[in-house]
Amino acid sequence: MAEEVSLLSSPSESSTSLLSEISNASTRAFVLAFTVGSCGAFAFGCIIGYSAPTQSSIMKDLNLSIADYSLFGSILTVGLILGALICGKLTDLVGRVYTIWITNILFVIGWFAIAFAKAVWLLDLGRLLQGISIGISAYLGPVYITEIAPRKLRGAACSMSQLFTGVGISVVYALGTVVAWRNLAILGSIPSLMILPLLFFIPESPRWLAKVGREKEVEEILSRLRGENSDVSDEAGEILAYTEHVKQQGDDRGFLKLFQRKYAFSLTIGVVLIALPQLGGLSGYSFYTESIFISTGVSSDVGFISTSIVQMLAGVLGTVLVDVSGRRSLLLVSQAGMFLGCLATAISFFLKENHCWETGTPILALISVTIYPVDVKGAAGTMCGLASSISSWLIAYSFSFLFQWSTTGTFLMFTTVTGIGFVFIAKLVPETRGKSLEEIQSLFSF
Repeated sequence: MAEEVSLLSSPSESSTSLLSEISNASTRAFVLAFTVGSCGAFAFGCIIGYSAPTQSSIMKDLNLSIADYSLFGSILTVGLILGALICGKLTDLVGRVYTIWITNILFVIGWFAIAFAKAVWLLDLGRLLQGISIGISAYLGPVYITEIAPRKLRGAACSMSQLFTGVGISVVYALGTVVAWRNLAILGSIPSLMILPLLFFIPESPRWLAKVGREKEVEEILSRLRGENSDVSDEAGEILAYTEHVKQQGDDRGFLKLFQRKYAFSLTIGVVLIALPQLGGLSGYSFYTESIFISTGVSSDVGFISTSIVQMLAGVLGTVLVDVSGRRSLLLVSQAGMFLGCLATAISFFLKENHCWETGTPILALISVTIYPVDVKGAAGTMCGLASSISSWLIAYSFSFLFQWSTTGTFLMFTTVTGIGFVFIAKLVPETRGKSLEEIQSLFSF
């Protein structure tokens, strides 16, 4: 795991600063690397959103039972768990760029396995491979972008990358209303196929190079990333000094060192923040949106198109505001949105079950889904990745069965979790706006 990557990256000057920097020809190496990262985030979103608009057509064409489709929907998260177990070790062993190669090849294989599946086992295998790749890239994406971005652009770069995940989900939602599920899978492979040739030209992370003893290449790569006329000696010196400091500590306990007392607070914050959205129903909304729409009388086409538009607008707004309001404020707003979305969904099902306000129930259900965040944030380490993956699997697999048990009760459970999450963030999560990585680390250490 990259020691310099904090749970909450420090925000940048503004999103417009990032766009201005991207237009600067002297930083085209960074632009290309950022483009690869953004395309990877878009591919990530396409995979997350795929099962929602395709549920009924896949079940019909392959004659799947609810249990069969629950396995298909949730096996992605089984892959996430496997990917989270190896993400830190793999990226440290072979490097950031070679790991991007691995994840995108798995993406492509997974998509084609789904597109040409004639039996449920191949469908599940494709989804499992995609899950493993997501489990790795959910850690790798933020790490790579954080390690190559200039300090003043780090926050905006990460936020813009996360925005593309939401865009990927939204695009698949919209396309799923007009494109057959097999064709949609083929279209989903395009972002990864576009990334592969670009990987020959993107630079390796200078921090990884320093970590593996390739000090002579650090300044050369930084010059490519910052521009040939930039003085990178101070930045290179900082990276090398920090790396040497970590080596001198002589702590080789690896994963176990996370459980030292000084990391207890940061580990708790990270695990809870990454698990809360999943336990609050994120996987249920993301994977089974069509079931929610159909059950409340909403046209799935109207629902998916409306949701995709609202989510893209919300993602753009969040990216712009991250530097103005700070990350803690946006976390609180996001958690409040989850709470209201779950509550509104529970109310809509309650009204439908009791035959009250039946004409307004679909409208309430549609509003509840569109205000509920469907983007997935990257984890900053193996432990957080595991927490996200395991909690996601629990909800993804059990959602259909909970839905059959009690639609209202299911979303009241999610409402309770998101309400607790709001209180947790308000009381314990500090603001990180305007702070360096070292200052952020001090906030979480005792």
